[in-house]
This record gives sequence, C-alpha cells and structure tokens, in this order.
Amino acid sequence: MICVRDVRYDYPGHRALDDVSFGLPPASITALVGPNGAGKTTLLRAIAALEEPIQGFILVDGLDVWEDPRAAHRRMGYLPDHFGLYQDLSARRCLLYAAYAMGISERAADALVDWAARQVNLLPQLEKPAKALSRGQRQRLALAQAIVHQPRVLLLDEPASGLDPEARADLAHLMRSLAAQGMTILVSSHILAELESYCTAMLVLEKGRLLRYQSLEAQAAPARVERFLRLRLDATQDTASLIGWLARAGLAVQQEAADVLHITGVPDDTAQQQLLRNLILAGWAVLEFSAHHPEAPSLEDVYRSIVHGKEERA
Repeated sequence: MICVRDVRYDYPGHRALDDVSFGLPPASITALVGPNGAGKTTLLRAIAALEEPIQGFILVDGLDVWEDPRAAHRRMGYLPDHFGLYQDLSARRCLLYAAYAMGISERAADALVDWAARQVNLLPQLEKPAKALSRGQRQRLALAQAIVHQPRVLLLDEPASGLDPEARADLAHLMRSLAAQGMTILVSSHILAELESYCTAMLVLEKGRLLRYQSLEAQAAPARVERFLRLRLDATQDTASLIGWLARAGLAVQQEAADVLHITGVPDDTAQQQLLRNLILAGWAVLEFSAHHPEAPSLEDVYRSIVHGKEERA
C-alpha cells in the first residue's frame, strides 16, 4: 500500500534521508521510530508529497505521489505534528471544509463528517468553534480532518501529543478500528509504550537510514506459544522422585525451591489438564499448579535490540 524506493532527501548541508526503501502491506499499523533528527518527519512529508526527494520514488496505493499528487492526496490522510485549524469555524465546518478539499460531494459530506467525529469522540463538540475546544479536543478534530474522506493510507506524526491518558487509550482503539476497516497506517511517536498497544510492525530510522523493518506480530508469536508450569508440592513429598517421574514423561524441570518446580514442554491447555490429572492419579500431593506465559518483548525492547545490534556490528 506504501512503497518507498531508494529515497534520498537533502537539506542544505545535511542528508535527511539516505537511500530509504521499504513497503507496507494493506491494513497494517506501522510504528516509525528513531531518535530526534532521524528523518521521521521528513519521510512522512515526502510520502505525503509535501517534500520532493532528490532521488527515488514513492507509491501510495499504486500512485506515484509526484506524478499525480492530487489523486494521491485523495487516497491519504496526513496529520502533522504542528497542525493548523480555522479558529473561527465550528468543528463541523472545519470537517466539511476538509471533506470538500478532498473532492467529497456536498451530498456525501454530512454523513462523513458525522462518521469522522464519531470515530474520535467529538460529536458533542461539533457546533463549537475550534478556538473554544480544549487542547485534546483540537488534536482529535485535526485527526478527524485527516480521516474525514476515509483515506486508504493514514500518516500520523505524534498523534497522541496533548491527549490525556483516556484519550490516548481511545486513540489506540481508533487505530485498531481503522486498520480493521482496511486503512494502512504509518505513525511516528517518541512514546514507544503507546505504539506497542496497536502497532503491527516497526520501521527504525537513524541518521536518515533505515535500520530495519520489523514485524511485531512475528516477534511476539513464539512467546505466546511457549509456557511454563509452576508446581508446588506438600513439603512431605519426595521432590527428587517427582523430577524423575516428569523427566520420563518427556518434560524439562527446574527446581526453584525444595518444594517448587518449574516445568517446560507442555504445549497446550489440553496437555496441561492431562498432566495435572496424571499427577493426582499418581498420588502426588499438589498444592499449586499454575501456567505462566513469558512476556513478549516490548516495542522498546525490540527497538533497543535493533539499535544495539547495529552498534555491535559497527
């Protein structure tokens, strides 16, 4: 849905993007991360056809953004970090203006305005002027402007800036909902903990170069399959004998304490239930039997591993 190939962009005396290439699949939510000055905003503006690279090309939904920028704009929404609103217009008129600017007909615009306001929980404020809205409400209005024409691609630069914790949770729900409706989202933020609640992949930029495209779903999948069981026995039980009993069943065991064992090698819930049944039938006095799933690495963990891995290779 977004195809970037060999993109290079220079500011006077500084290369902001250096041969960046990647492709994003439809209905994905990709976190664009990296330190200040990495080129994240420049990349978003280049995809939005607001900055023209000196090399390379960018396709959005199959359209070259510089050969036909107006058609590309109708297929994308863009929320910059520093956005502007028409202060004296009501929120409804701001959204109507944004819809008309994207070629939406007057007949369809009213329904789309209500849809966009509903998505960002702004319906009660539609008749208020933009200047009367709170900081968080203004942020939500700007986001509604970016999606009012129901674009195929959504580009967001620090969308959670100025939002309170409840509104940030709503934003995460909105991102997942829009992706479920088929929208492809590329979102930049410095707050990785927020991104990991809804992003499916990550692009890491550093000094204008792409370090890696990382699927977060693939990263987390193994952790969801693995499990270990914590087994605590009555203190009178012969723990050494039980370890041998479990080993003969093909299970790996580590002893945490005199009466506590950690068991690995149990693949699923059915096998776990059968193991507990066998333990009881064999006469073992089980006081505790609980499953634990190792936590999937956080987005920050993945980011740090990518950056540190690059440093070690250097």
